[in-house]
Amino acid sequence: MTDSAPAPAPAPFWWVDKGDNSWQMTASTLVGLQSVPGLVILYGSIVKKKWAVNSAFMALYAFAVVLICWVTWGFHMSFGNELVPFLGKPNFALSQNYLLAQSSPYNFPQATFVFFQFVFAAITVILVAGSLLGRMNFHAWMLFVPLWMTFSYTVGAFSVWSTSGFLFKKGVIDFCGGYVIHLSSGIAGFTAAYWVGPRTSNDKERFPPNNILLMLAGAGLLWMGWTGFNGGGPYSANVDAALAVLNTHVCAATSLLVWLCLDIFFFTKPSVIGAVQGMITGLVCITPAAGVVQSWAAIIMGILSGSIPWYTMMILHKNIQFLKQVDDTMAIFHTHAIAGSLGGILTGLFAEPHLNKIFYDSDEDYHIGLFYGLTDGRASDGFRQLGIQLAGILFIISVNVTMTTIICLVIRLIVPLRLSEEDLQTGDDAIHGEEAYALWGDGEKFENTKHNNLYDLEEFPAAVPAKAGQME
Repeated sequence: MTDSAPAPAPAPFWWVDKGDNSWQMTASTLVGLQSVPGLVILYGSIVKKKWAVNSAFMALYAFAVVLICWVTWGFHMSFGNELVPFLGKPNFALSQNYLLAQSSPYNFPQATFVFFQFVFAAITVILVAGSLLGRMNFHAWMLFVPLWMTFSYTVGAFSVWSTSGFLFKKGVIDFCGGYVIHLSSGIAGFTAAYWVGPRTSNDKERFPPNNILLMLAGAGLLWMGWTGFNGGGPYSANVDAALAVLNTHVCAATSLLVWLCLDIFFFTKPSVIGAVQGMITGLVCITPAAGVVQSWAAIIMGILSGSIPWYTMMILHKNIQFLKQVDDTMAIFHTHAIAGSLGGILTGLFAEPHLNKIFYDSDEDYHIGLFYGLTDGRASDGFRQLGIQLAGILFIISVNVTMTTIICLVIRLIVPLRLSEEDLQTGDDAIHGEEAYALWGDGEKFENTKHNNLYDLEEFPAAVPAKAGQME
């Protein structure tokens, strides 16, 4: 009789699906690239030259700060154990045992999930900056970033995305951030812009991009990065991720073309900046619905996202006194708050029951759009879904208006929210002692500055008279 060989011990990480883990890490990287360098480039090039460095650096700074806050307390406040129905208990996400454990019910480690959710938190704060470019005190921004991420973003993330959140339990559909990211950033940016105050009158009247080609490069990174933004929503390299990616690009392209046509029809010229705005509104609008609607619905959503935010930005904004008083530099209110709300409402109309089963990995017909409810004899369920989508919008608006206001009022007790008039006239050189381009002759009077010179050398030294006998 021979001894039988002992059974091999199971691999320590047998639950890891390499395909899912690879895709989730790839999606995380794509979303990260939307911020760094995507929005860094977009912000730095779409503003007036004197604000290029400051605008780009606001984005880069926020990316770094949010990461540290996220792993030390923010992640658990968004996805950890429940403290109250809309917020988790703060805790570290730094230990080896925690980060290498399975991120149940997904087939990848907790470290992957922590990083994926970080890039979403970071881009949300950076989008808020879009409303504040060209006048916010950078020291105030340094305080605003960790405070807003801690006390505003985490509330929306836990309420809508955490399985313990009360809106998640109610059945709100936010596939990948129409509420948590875009509506939040649009409302917070608009609110913060109110408290910070406007740019100088000269900057408001004339604020030309310093480099439209670079702006398009940043916009392209933003668009292509959305493959990971919505493609990572199912937390798996599955069929729903594939559909979400296709729907994302279909809606964005449709929205861009509709916005472009409206610009041509009403203003006779195809605006490049307008086309970028239309691209963004399409990407934002499809985000809460990307994997739970059919592709024909994505086209309809693109048509609406290319026209309704266009109307609110180009027509309503100029005729409503309150909107005119708030200087929202990048029109984040229209491109994110309006488009995000629109996407949430349309999700309540177009969410397809079978696709919801795939996304939520459930056999229950719990989520259903109103149009399908009416055709399937489940009108009450459809109206309920639309109602909870509207309730989610109201909750996110109220949280962000309240918390952003409190944060701004607290910060201004410590440092001014707005730059001084002298610094507003100078821009980057006054704030950072640096300028974006070593160029002269952009239409503004040249003034020599000590900040831009190394070793006390002048930037444009005066001509030295030639000595007798030397060639001039």
